[in-house]
Amino acid sequence: MDKNWYEALAEKSTAGELPEHQTCIDLLTDKSVDLLSLLHAAFAVRRRFHGREVTVHIINNVSNGLCSEDCNYCPQAKSSSAEIASYTEKSEAEIMAEAKQAHEAGAHRYCMVYAGKRPGSGRTERIASLVRTIKAQYPIEVCVSAGIIDLAGARTLKEAGLDRLNHNLNTSPGRYSRICTTHSFADRLNTLKAARQAGLEVCSGIIAGMGESPDELVGLALMLRELEARSIPVNFLLPVAGIALAEPQNLSPAYCLKILCLFRFLNPRAEIRTAAGREYHLRSLEVMSLYPANSLFMDGYLNTRGKSRRDTLQMIIDAGFTIKSDRSAEELLRDEAAGEPGKKRPAPTLKSAAELHPAKQ
Repeated sequence: MDKNWYEALAEKSTAGELPEHQTCIDLLTDKSVDLLSLLHAAFAVRRRFHGREVTVHIINNVSNGLCSEDCNYCPQAKSSSAEIASYTEKSEAEIMAEAKQAHEAGAHRYCMVYAGKRPGSGRTERIASLVRTIKAQYPIEVCVSAGIIDLAGARTLKEAGLDRLNHNLNTSPGRYSRICTTHSFADRLNTLKAARQAGLEVCSGIIAGMGESPDELVGLALMLRELEARSIPVNFLLPVAGIALAEPQNLSPAYCLKILCLFRFLNPRAEIRTAAGREYHLRSLEVMSLYPANSLFMDGYLNTRGKSRRDTLQMIIDAGFTIKSDRSAEELLRDEAAGEPGKKRPAPTLKSAAELHPAKQ
């Protein structure tokens, strides 16, 4: 691909125009696509709408496991034998303590996640009460993921002050029945439509690596554009022992970055999040995900650990980015270092004589 191809991608995206469908497919599949040139073009779009700022999210599993659903990618699914901690619901005191910790750690958004198909009216009211309390005490945005929600439930949460409702599409409509049989793609889509109708911002993303084709990825990115999703977490399937889908497909570091670029070009104003699996699949290229993406999770994911808070902040600073917070990443990093006085950057070590001159040993 020549220079004009990359420039046209960035210019069209910035102007709100869609590239041709074949261009999107080529972006993912054409071996002549230069990864650095593609990242540079995606960063031009990211910088136009989000500058060099990174939005940090912290997740709280308010309930975990004991789920009625058979989502094949999830350690909490009834079909999973993964060894996870299961509990029905944390106390309000626990949830508020974690909200306080998230705010103090520099999170812009606190994400409360509930296991299960859908919340009953009692749980919806408890979530609404928690949202009101959190918003009254901390200057932090709140996102809730609680399964399938109807318009009445969405309105209850909106009236309580909820900022965003999360419900990931995960995979394409045609593939969904192979991933989950206990609810449908339409159930997920209707939840997002109810959230929008209630006036909530929509957070919805995907899990790449479940056998989807490039065409399906393009279709999902376009669907989220149509839904005007303000936040799009791009997850990469993690091979957790015990889940049905234990082998991610086609997830090289370069391909993961191309997926992030695709979602940036097709959703230029959205918050694109490099989400679960970023450390595992991107490996040494992890920091490059911040060029198309402007958001990440800190302190791990739903049931898997991620990079430490200290290392995440260091990565953001080293790459020349800032965070969306009332405290700088540098200040937060100093606090982390102060809390771990024995943990210092290792000093350089000298090679031994055996390493330098093995024949003499």
